[in-house]
Amino acid sequence: MPVARSGAAVAAASLLLLTGCGAVGTWTPAGQGGQAGAAVSPSSTSRTTWSPAVSASVTPSVTSTGAPRTAPTTTPTPTATPTPTATPSPFHPTATPTPTPTATRAPTGGQTPSAASGPRPTLSRGDSGPRVRELQERLNELGYWLETPDGSFGALTQQAVFALQKAAGIRRDGVVGPKTTRALADRVRPRTTLEGDGVEIDLGRQLLLVVRDGEVRTILNTSTGNGEEYISTAGNRAVATTPRGSFTVYRAVDGPVTNSLGELWRPRFFHRGIAVHGSGHIPAWPDSHGCARLSTAAIDMIWARDLMPIGSRVVVR
Repeated sequence: MPVARSGAAVAAASLLLLTGCGAVGTWTPAGQGGQAGAAVSPSSTSRTTWSPAVSASVTPSVTSTGAPRTAPTTTPTPTATPTPTATPSPFHPTATPTPTPTATRAPTGGQTPSAASGPRPTLSRGDSGPRVRELQERLNELGYWLETPDGSFGALTQQAVFALQKAAGIRRDGVVGPKTTRALADRVRPRTTLEGDGVEIDLGRQLLLVVRDGEVRTILNTSTGNGEEYISTAGNRAVATTPRGSFTVYRAVDGPVTNSLGELWRPRFFHRGIAVHGSGHIPAWPDSHGCARLSTAAIDMIWARDLMPIGSRVVVR
């Protein structure tokens, strides 16, 4: 049955930079924080002040005989004139100390963020380089189709990674992390129930397998019926399911087929309106009205290699 086209699924990997702050010391005058080094105030300096001694005048006293008796006058001895203390010079504060910044913390291992060695632990759409090319070559070797390896992680490489993740039973995110890398190293491949030639659609894992002589030759990510209710092209209520069973390709259209549900690119029909066809949106989960969606490049490859000729078998399980 035809399906509608929707937008592309997007997947998305950063380094942590640790910095330190310099502790700045600032001079504070005395009286504004109680810091040491305050100037001595002139008013607080003790000074000896000279005062002349008062002459003691003796008043004559009368003796018991009535004759006056005069006491000798005491001559005062002047005290030494004190030397005034020097007026202290104005206080000049010391220069503001130059702040000494704290050293920036380096990441564990002594590496600076800009000089961190070693490749990124993951690969995802948008990456490029030798590691991506090696990934593509390994995927192609195992049968996960993505055209010719070119070192650029694009939509087809993501489709192949989806297929590998589905075969391995791990998270389907299109990102090559530790588990996906392990599945690649373990050479994980799905098995088929077909004998001879044909195409097998695995609904549980959402994979389309091209089988030759009982062996899986090509593995493709597919998206089948999502089980939701919709209005068919005839205007009736229907449920989006992909029927299980053994079928035969009975019709092929070399071009687009468009109806109220969207566009089917170069469909190969195997059961009523259900077909294997190209689409611009092939997520990692069931999302169609019942057909088995492939990327437009994948269905073009099937046509170019004549992998689903009229009369060939299609097993859906």
